[in-house]
Amino acid sequence: MAVSTSTLGIFVLIYMLAVFYCGWLAYRRTKEVDDYMLAGRKVNPYILALSYGAAFISTAAIIGFGGVTGTLGLGTLWLVFMNIFVGIFIAFVVFGKRTRSIGVNLNAVTFPELLGRRFQSRFIQGYSGALIALFMPLYAGIVLIGGARFMETALSVDYNIAVLILTVIVAAYVITGGLLAVMYTDALQGTLMLGGMAVLLALTYAKLGGIVEAHQALTNLAPLVPENLAAGGHQGWTAMPAFGSPIWWTMVSTIILGVGIGVLAQPQLAVRFMTVDSKKSLNRAVFAGGPFIFMMAGVAYIVGGLSNVYFFNTTGMLAIEVAKGNMDVIMPEYINTAMPEMFVIVFMITLLAAAMSTLSSQFHTMGTAIGHDFYREFMMRGNAGKTVDVTKIGISVAILVSVILAYILPISIIARATAIFFGLCAAAFLPTYMGALFWKRMTKEGAIASLIVGTFSSLFWLTFVHAKEAAPLGICQALFGTETLLTGTWTVIDPILVATPLAMLVAIGVSLVTTPPAVDHLEKCYGTKN
Repeated sequence: MAVSTSTLGIFVLIYMLAVFYCGWLAYRRTKEVDDYMLAGRKVNPYILALSYGAAFISTAAIIGFGGVTGTLGLGTLWLVFMNIFVGIFIAFVVFGKRTRSIGVNLNAVTFPELLGRRFQSRFIQGYSGALIALFMPLYAGIVLIGGARFMETALSVDYNIAVLILTVIVAAYVITGGLLAVMYTDALQGTLMLGGMAVLLALTYAKLGGIVEAHQALTNLAPLVPENLAAGGHQGWTAMPAFGSPIWWTMVSTIILGVGIGVLAQPQLAVRFMTVDSKKSLNRAVFAGGPFIFMMAGVAYIVGGLSNVYFFNTTGMLAIEVAKGNMDVIMPEYINTAMPEMFVIVFMITLLAAAMSTLSSQFHTMGTAIGHDFYREFMMRGNAGKTVDVTKIGISVAILVSVILAYILPISIIARATAIFFGLCAAAFLPTYMGALFWKRMTKEGAIASLIVGTFSSLFWLTFVHAKEAAPLGICQALFGTETLLTGTWTVIDPILVATPLAMLVAIGVSLVTTPPAVDHLEKCYGTKN
């Protein structure tokens, strides 16, 4: 259904006024570099939890992974477990506390700067910044796609116009208010997302006759699995794919492990640990962050799977058939056809909030990576104007690249591109990040080797071995006359399972044969208890 333009306009206007008020409030309170880069290091635990969760759960999770679940089944709920256990508990309690204390001790204001100052290397800071600048636009581009696709379906708005609308709104408050504006608006948007997803779950179960009835009906659809999916290992929407099958490897290695572990090394999330005033604040944030992630990701995946029941009951077709093969359309199509008009409006706001919260974090992170880490600190050795000024220029560049990608990326790309970016971050950053926090013996040389090996082994696997990327890219075919250099199971194993262990081994090996860091520097990094 096409929602009432006037009614939607009123809701959107109210929402935008609230967003701009948060942005204005942040702008008024942004006085120093720490305010713009780290929200003043005094963020409330509740705001931290909602900001972290809202930045983490974007349209990629709701639209992209909801569509994946609608196609491949509820096995993706294991990713929800990983999101909560690894992405919240391990991230906040284990990584967050050490990140905050070292960040304060070294006066680091970005994730690349934390790594660079821990290992006393401008190269590490510059390389990390460049890596973020090159590959995070892919992630930002697919978040824009998710939000714009829903606007296109619900409002009959041209997709290209929808992309521009989202971009201009987010850019306005990110560029002016910095991370403080990002976190204030994230908290507002996270609250709206929580309410919208709760209502979506309740309405879905009500429409399908109840919790047990809905899931039983989904189980009963197993004999209708399309032939191409059944051949790949699909055994029904309430069962895991056949062990060792191509779909099983995709679900486990790419989706569950790629995103579930990759979250630990997400620069836009890790920097949030440096925004609170104490370690106790991180502990308190866990109690809000865990339930938030469960309601966001868990509901999206459950509803995505159950959309098959609704579409079969009403059209005689499965969700992927209704979406004409485009997984990214499943959730928008379900919301638009199955939900009441008023809820479509509410969910429109929810989805806008999800897209804007993640985009704002990405734009800020890319801007600091380009302007502060790569240009100011690495290229100009710290002599290139004020940090805030160059960061604003960096944000503008990042926004432009992200918009271009949103126009040119292919269909059904949202979940895949998310997994690629999370996996690349895990391979490139996670071994170095872990060493920076927990292994005093890790050296600058070990960190540099790990960064480079993790990056290029991940990219090599994507280009020459992993079939889902290697075949469309065509580089391997052009160079060697074959779609992939390896065959069989190797072609469905995600790069995270190869590149990340390799980067860890390199980090350990090189560190053990190079000169240890100076004791006085290590005392500066780890010595202060705060």
